Amino acid sequence: MKPLWRSMDAETRAIAYSPSSALDGDLDAYIRGYIDKSAAAYAACPNVRSIGYGPRPSNTIDFVAPSSDSAVPLHVFIHGGYWQELSKKESFFPATDTLSRGMAFAAVDYTLAPDAGIDDIVEECCAALARLAAGAGELGVDPERIVVTGSSAGAHLAAMSCLKLPPHLRPSGAVLLSGVYELAPLLGTYINEALGMDRETADRNSPVLSDLSEFPKAAISWGRQETDEFKRQSRYFADLLATAGRQVETLEMESRNHFDIVDDIANDTALGKKLAALAGV
Repeated sequence: MKPLWRSMDAETRAIAYSPSSALDGDLDAYIRGYIDKSAAAYAACPNVRSIGYGPRPSNTIDFVAPSSDSAVPLHVFIHGGYWQELSKKESFFPATDTLSRGMAFAAVDYTLAPDAGIDDIVEECCAALARLAAGAGELGVDPERIVVTGSSAGAHLAAMSCLKLPPHLRPSGAVLLSGVYELAPLLGTYINEALGMDRETADRNSPVLSDLSEFPKAAISWGRQETDEFKRQSRYFADLLATAGRQVETLEMESRNHFDIVDDIANDTALGKKLAALAGV
């Protein structure tokens, strides 16, 4: 399922890589949902810690853990927004379901474009995951059961973190939702205006062009209501992982789209169960 972007002009690619172009309804309703559900999760989790991992104001993680006498698994979520929108504050909504499964939860914030380029954003996410892994003992987390999840651009950042982190800091599993794993098709489109990538930068930050031989166990998922290119990118990356001998499972979520697939990340659906299995729950 190799992506077909090379045969598309810039205008066609812009539509193919516009997630909202596949929606029947209003994108704003999904964003409001993130905000409202995250606010409810914060209200339900009074013991949230803000953990710094770098010098910038955005270099923080909101972390919460269940009460436990032993180390618990950790679910780390990296938000999407094409590297230029949203934050951890709209991304805390999986916390309550995660805690109900006996897992800790962390929502990662990072600097958005144009204040940071894609190289910098990837490095920030790596630093965030490294901080959580290195501090697992103080956080009451089992460092062998850290699973990173990400949606859209967050799936790209989660995948890049799995590739760039040293083995002792790498997550044990990854759940990647509706991601972009080859960035070159974004060149020449509105998406790249804030990012300012050239071809070298795009290729350097493309998981499909990377050595996948040590990638952790993974689940790659997308919604039925997505553009063909988002579906193909996911299938293509999964095929490459399988060819590299890695353990990977694909899940197309029947009733979901690019924006609401995240609602299944920590609940009792096939996707939520896969996350729990990767975390050893």
